Amino acid sequence: MAEQADRRLASSAGIDFTAGRRVAKSLGCRQRTSDGKRSEGQKFVENAAVMSDMKAGFDYVVVGAGMYGSVFARCIAEAGRRALIVDCRNHIAGNCFSEKIDGVEVHRYGPHIFHTQDADVWAFVNRFAKFNHYRHRGLVRQHNRLYSFPINLMTLHQVWGVSTPLEAQRRLAAVRETTSGDTLESWIVGEIGRELYELFIRGYTTKQWGRDPSELPSSIIKRIPIRLNWDDSYFDDKYQGIPIDGYTRMFENMLDHPNIEVETGVDFFSNREELEAAAPRLVYSGKIDEFFDYRFGELDYRSLRFRTTRLSGDFQGAAIVNYADRNVPYTRVVEHKHFAMRENERTVVTFEYPQPYQPGREPFYPVRDWRSVQIYQRYRRLADEGTAIIGGRLGSYQYFDMHQVIGQAMVAAEREVGQKRQLSRAA
Repeated sequence: MAEQADRRLASSAGIDFTAGRRVAKSLGCRQRTSDGKRSEGQKFVENAAVMSDMKAGFDYVVVGAGMYGSVFARCIAEAGRRALIVDCRNHIAGNCFSEKIDGVEVHRYGPHIFHTQDADVWAFVNRFAKFNHYRHRGLVRQHNRLYSFPINLMTLHQVWGVSTPLEAQRRLAAVRETTSGDTLESWIVGEIGRELYELFIRGYTTKQWGRDPSELPSSIIKRIPIRLNWDDSYFDDKYQGIPIDGYTRMFENMLDHPNIEVETGVDFFSNREELEAAAPRLVYSGKIDEFFDYRFGELDYRSLRFRTTRLSGDFQGAAIVNYADRNVPYTRVVEHKHFAMRENERTVVTFEYPQPYQPGREPFYPVRDWRSVQIYQRYRRLADEGTAIIGGRLGSYQYFDMHQVIGQAMVAAEREVGQKRQLSRAA
């Protein structure tokens, strides 16, 4: 029934899933639950002895070939250390993985737009990829209308008809609510009032996080800017863009080093004893609660489901359109070819559906509510007392952007090397 409903919604949006061949991909790794059971999924190497004749002599075993693990491995490799990277997926690049479909570079696990203020981070990624000059400008669909987003003077003009910063300031001052507490809802209505909150924030947030904004911390929404000018850019960062040849190629170049060996399709937890014995140091970028066998309980995550189709022409004229209506089950529609900033007669469109996390699904977003933060802090203290290096979005239980993960991995590598190095610009 849910599948039929999805198709009806897609049809109303102009998508025919039977006309274009749907792109279906296996997502994710098998994961254990707190009772020790494992989810079913693709086949994995269950015995480290057959991992491509795994060689001895590694200084580090790095679990995860995504952003954190790959950056860390590259940095320590350039310092003369040897790293074995293992990943339970059958590809590198983690959630940044991209692939060509009909000549379109498709972000398999959702859109990734690179942005940073950090010149060293920007220099580092530009060693492995040439970036275009894509600047994201958001759009929100609500009640069959499109609005500029994040909220700026154009948005307020579309909603209220105001045309100057002073008019916008006066209108916002009149609608702001004085509230107490540090929830997402209380903070945002204190900034933009109830009408804009209901129009743009509540439905989308409820879908994405699976709970009402009154139950979520304000930190989730504070990452989105609110402007009283005509600047409709989503990000303020100096350096922005997307790798011209795709993220996967960038990771291939990053991991192309004689001191790095990569094994995909390897489940760390099925081979933990052998892998921990393969090198003096372990680097881990997966779920921190799973690493410690759920000693203090399971942390909360949100997952995603993707429905992708191939079409001709131009579907929506923009890379991403967010859907704020809570009655529409997807949160956004991604038309990947617009990231490339070049013409293509074909197009690939992805509908993104948030869903509860459970074993067998990917844990995309840490849900940092008060309960989970308290549990995470106990795991973090345990990690700080141990010898493993644990980082990344899941290891740190933080809603990090890519540049933040890169910076975190570079700092961790610098600590291991024992001196401050110009890792961003190393040869």
